[in-house]
Amino acid sequence: MNRRAPAFALHPALAALLLGSLCGCVPTAAQRENAPATTGVHAPDATPDLAYPALFAAVQHAELFDDQKTFADARPLRDPAGIDADFLEKRDAPGFDLMGFVQANFDIPAQVATAEVKVGRTLAAHIDGLWPRLTRTDPAPLPYDSRLPLRRSYVVPGGRFREMYYWDSYFTMLGLIESGERERARDMLANFAALIDEYGHIPNGARTYYLSRSQPPYFSHMVELEARTDGDDVYRRYLPQLRREYAFWMRGAERLAPGQASRRVVRLADGSVLNRYWDDRDTPRPEAWLHDVRTAASAPDRPAPDVFRELRAGAESGWDYSSRWLGDRKTLGTIRTTQYAPVDLNSLMHHLETTIALACRKAAQPDCAREFDDRAAKRAAALSMHLWNADGFYADYDIERRQVSAQVTAAALYPLFAGIASPQRAKLTALAVRAQLLQPGGLLTTTLRTGQQWDAPNAWAPLQWVAVEGLDRYGEAALAREIATNFLREVQRVFDARHKLVEKYDATGQAHGGGGEYPLQDGFGWTNGVVRALLVRYPEAQSQRAP
Repeated sequence: MNRRAPAFALHPALAALLLGSLCGCVPTAAQRENAPATTGVHAPDATPDLAYPALFAAVQHAELFDDQKTFADARPLRDPAGIDADFLEKRDAPGFDLMGFVQANFDIPAQVATAEVKVGRTLAAHIDGLWPRLTRTDPAPLPYDSRLPLRRSYVVPGGRFREMYYWDSYFTMLGLIESGERERARDMLANFAALIDEYGHIPNGARTYYLSRSQPPYFSHMVELEARTDGDDVYRRYLPQLRREYAFWMRGAERLAPGQASRRVVRLADGSVLNRYWDDRDTPRPEAWLHDVRTAASAPDRPAPDVFRELRAGAESGWDYSSRWLGDRKTLGTIRTTQYAPVDLNSLMHHLETTIALACRKAAQPDCAREFDDRAAKRAAALSMHLWNADGFYADYDIERRQVSAQVTAAALYPLFAGIASPQRAKLTALAVRAQLLQPGGLLTTTLRTGQQWDAPNAWAPLQWVAVEGLDRYGEAALAREIATNFLREVQRVFDARHKLVEKYDATGQAHGGGGEYPLQDGFGWTNGVVRALLVRYPEAQSQRAP
């Protein structure tokens, strides 16, 4: 729904934060040096908040749209600098209509529509019918669009998420393959490789305003998925992109002394090298501008750019947001994402290292294979040493406080997913997960109810898949099956009641998934993918009930 806003005076506290954030929007010399090499409309400084800063801030502050992402995705119909100059000239005129100005100068995007449910359709059949609705092909975005060009077709999550996303897409690809849509999965892998070639990394999503950060690195898993059917040539073909993604995450590692951190890498006091989440900018996220400004205002003792950086790093984690990243485990203003070496990220980096080693062997590069085998072994040792809680589960390492987290989360299963865990630790982790996270509707994300979407009571499809895969790998088939069937039962319950699949679910089965900074979204890419794959693994869970 759109709102008219005839006036838009800033609250003094927000005005001070806005002034500071706008002054910090121009990249510093260091940021320009480290920014991906791009040109033209898709350069890092072409994000909407920089292309027309005065208008962007006014629209987001006035809350003209229910979702802050709407205006971030709106496409200027003419030169953005000219629009901003026109706004500055006209905004103080009597009767100036901000919404009218926006509508005259921008193409406002709609939510992604999904198909109607056909009576009698199973979940699997419904998902198979959704893929064409969620598929996009737009190799050359129109002028001034914030979308990044993608050469091949891709699947969007749905709802407010109109573009291709990084880690979402791996779980979407699982379902595409099971639906017989292997070519769509191949296209998405090729798109991600092209993004690495163009920008030096895979951005959070295919928008200019996502270029300053990535997401959990699943590219090596995508390559592995494709290689299962297309053979070893897949590893050889994508070896350059695998290595370049690794270089992005490890940039600056060689210069770190023990106890130092830089961007996405940290060297612990004992010399161990681990990764953390980061973002190259320290301003409000364009897609959640007012949320971030208000969060910074709620933490007056912290410099606003520090809060913005931590919020952006939390967005790179994919867990935006969770008590995992909060200093007091409950208040968003205490967020400190960059002070953790996360167990999921470092498990995924281990898989990236082992995949590069494998690809190097396939490409007859023995020195490279030995190097990355060694890197993977060292990371596994560091993870075992620093990311294991003696109470019996894997957890994040607090870099600043030099201690492992005491919080049990669904991320504890990533070392099992990556094959890093010892059999004994895998068994202990399974016991902790069963005791603290298992619910009638699947696996809880955390045990804490904070109002954030990556906390209780929510159950997320990708975490169910990671849990099932990891537990099966270590012989915990009964728990894996229980998590999968519980989650599928909850998905079916919501499908029967609401005739759709959604972004997240309530693991208790007592309500619908919620929390966070936007409403529950329909669609939904990674839910479709995981559910489709789980139904193949556990066919007895498929219901024949009509909606």
